[in-house]
This record gives sequence, C-alpha cells and structure tokens, in this order.
Amino acid sequence: MNIYPVETGNFKLDGGAMFGVVPKSLWQRTNPADANNMIDIGARSLLVEEGNRLILIDAGLGNKQSDKFFGHYHRWGDHDLGRSLRKIGVQADDITDVFLTHLHFDHCGGCIQWNKDRSGYEPAFKNARFWTNKDHWEWATRPNAREKASFLEENLLPMQQSGQLQFISKADGPFENTSELGFGIHFVNGHTEKQMLPHIVHKGKTIVFVADLIPTVGHIPLVYVMGFDTRPLLTLDEKARFLDEAAEKEYYLFFQHDAHHQLCTVKKTEKGVRLHQLHTFETVFNF
Repeated sequence: MNIYPVETGNFKLDGGAMFGVVPKSLWQRTNPADANNMIDIGARSLLVEEGNRLILIDAGLGNKQSDKFFGHYHRWGDHDLGRSLRKIGVQADDITDVFLTHLHFDHCGGCIQWNKDRSGYEPAFKNARFWTNKDHWEWATRPNAREKASFLEENLLPMQQSGQLQFISKADGPFENTSELGFGIHFVNGHTEKQMLPHIVHKGKTIVFVADLIPTVGHIPLVYVMGFDTRPLLTLDEKARFLDEAAEKEYYLFFQHDAHHQLCTVKKTEKGVRLHQLHTFETVFNF
C-alpha cells in the first residue's frame, strides 16, 4: 500500500460559523481570522494505492460552479485536484474508486465536471466507482432546509445517472465497519447523517481521515463544534468517544480542512484530550 495527501484547493469560511458558540477570543488563537472574520480552510484529499486500485477519498469543491458561487468562499492559493494527482503520477482516468465521506459540495464537487460543450455534466473520473452509503444518499437527495445549500443536484445526480454510484454496506452498529474498499469506517451522525471516517492502517500506524468531525487542529477541544453541524450535542458525544480512542490507540488524525496542518496525534490531559504532536506525511512515512 501507498498513500498520498492530495491538495485540491483552499478557501475561506466565517470563523464564527466554523466554531459555533466558542468565543472568537479563544478560537482565533489557533485559527486567526482576517478583517472579514474569515479563516483559512483546506480541502485536502487522500489517495490510497492498494494493489491495482487507486482510491481517492473525497474530491474537493471542483471548478464547475459559477463565479458568484465561488465568490462566497474566497478561494486562494494554487492547489488543484488534477494538478496534485499528476504530481503523484496519476491521471483522472486511473482512479478506480472515489470514497466520499459525505456529499456536501466541498467534499464531492470535484467528482463531476462540465462536459466538452458545457451542455451538461459528466464524471471527472470516468473509470471510477463513487462510494457513499444508502442512508446518507437518501439524506442528501431529500435534503433538509438547513443543509439544502450544501447538497447540490449537479454534484449528486450525475453520479447516479452514470451508473457509477455504489453503496457501502453499513454495519448494524453505529460506529465500526470494514468496507468493501479494505479499510475500516467509523460512522458519525452529528455533522450530517452517516458521515464516514476511513481508518487506514499503513506501516503499522492507523490514520483516520477525520473530515468534518474535527475539521482543523483548532477543533480538537471537545466543545469546539462547528455551527454547521445539524446535531451538535450528538457531535459532542461522538467526538468524545472518538478522541478517547484516538489518544489511547495513538491514531494519526488526517485533517481535511486544516489548510496548514496535515496530521497530528492527541493525548489525554487534565483538561481532556488535547493536541500531542503535529506531523507531516514526510516525517511519519519517510516520503
């Protein structure tokens, strides 16, 4: 197995929305805001090479939305999904599977692109299977009012229409499962219904793609929960259990939305679970 971080692009979001009820005087210590209260956000994916499979975990925002749409998110930097894959030596047509933690636009937008004459949409990965789970698919395609702006039809329906959509078999229990893709999955429901967090064992270390359960290093303290979460009290419970396990088992947390940090470990302290050490893929896996 080989694994690679894939930078798909950076953007900005309102710091208050990203930290919910936590005061700015606290969250800005780790996530400084600009004059408009916007903080740096990443859209980092992970590529898993296992045998003859190339599995991309999440695909970023993509580039098919209008300038008006992207104007709300203040994209910055020069990261791009296709360019990042090519640096690894991978073309879009080489991807065999795209695993989607959930179907908010900043996680799956890169799966679908304009067709050549811009008359419609087509999969950006024509040879890949797109993996979600049935419960989340139904949640996303019949969205509640709170999440409707995050579940975009142009990201979702072309996956189904292409015949490339697949559903992960969900375990009976709420948390642990081993997927058809060969890695473990941790199901969480506080941010959105049946978000899936991959657990990948590589070189004796367990990496957990923490997606929107813990968006950035600044979100490690238990009560630092996003205002976007549909059920924040449930997030607290799920996060507490996960962080205890992560500290005990020395997981490496892979950050999707932290524009400046890739990985960390956590430890138990008198104040709860806290950051232990920051890491990069180069230092952990000797790239």
